[in-house]
Amino acid sequence: MKTRQIGDRTVSSIGLGGMPMSIEGRPDEARSIATIHAALEVGVTLFDTADAYHLHADEVGHNESLLAKAIASWGGDTSRVLVATKGGHLRPGDGTWYVDGRPEYLKEAAKASLKRLGGDAIDLYHHHRPDPAVPYADSIGAIRDLLDDGVIRLAGISNATPEQIREAYEILGGRLASVQNQYSPAFRSSQAELDLCTELGVAFLSWSPLGGIKSAGELGARFAPFQRVADERGVSPQVVTLAWHLAASPRVIPIPGASRPKSIRDSAQAADLALTADELAALAAA
Repeated sequence: MKTRQIGDRTVSSIGLGGMPMSIEGRPDEARSIATIHAALEVGVTLFDTADAYHLHADEVGHNESLLAKAIASWGGDTSRVLVATKGGHLRPGDGTWYVDGRPEYLKEAAKASLKRLGGDAIDLYHHHRPDPAVPYADSIGAIRDLLDDGVIRLAGISNATPEQIREAYEILGGRLASVQNQYSPAFRSSQAELDLCTELGVAFLSWSPLGGIKSAGELGARFAPFQRVADERGVSPQVVTLAWHLAASPRVIPIPGASRPKSIRDSAQAADLALTADELAALAAA
């Protein structure tokens, strides 16, 4: 599979988002592990998770633990695998979400994530979502401290504005490795953030690149040009969409979610699909 950069690490140009394996509608563990193994088999080396990817209050970090178990049980080479996780966005177990950007909490959460994931340090740690009650500089200062202390190897932010990207870049002394924002044919309002990441040389990890768990299957029906290109190329509209992401910037790495081996095998085909200028123009107007 073709590769891209996150900081000093080389990863697959298509990642795997772990959320569908751990929240509402989660599959059984055997299918989830088979999905992760399928991703590894087709060359995926970037896996995205978060401590908040769980259902019940007593299973914080469910997806982190699942990923760690699946990667450890795979028989192939995992030396190039990068697991990215996040902290600061929480689920108490009743289906709601809330944020906690206090520096002391973020440091505690990162160390708990490291324990679940194993190893000497977290490969990539994202501040999950800004907390309006905490100065952004204080939250990012905690990420900087985690980086300086060796708890994390690479630092990132998520759900950030251009102003927050610049602020984080400065606080981290130019060591901002990635920004993870929503971006898809149905959600293009992160274009400014994507452009800024390209300018700064920061990886842009697009979450929900197919429009979200409930909408991914309807992508071709909602955006006819994507279906038309897919039919002409003999692939799914999801593959065309991920290829469209990759064409947007050399810094973009889409991280589609999957809960079936078939889904991630399909998504991985996008790494080798080069869209023409005419096709990209048609998709841009969708």
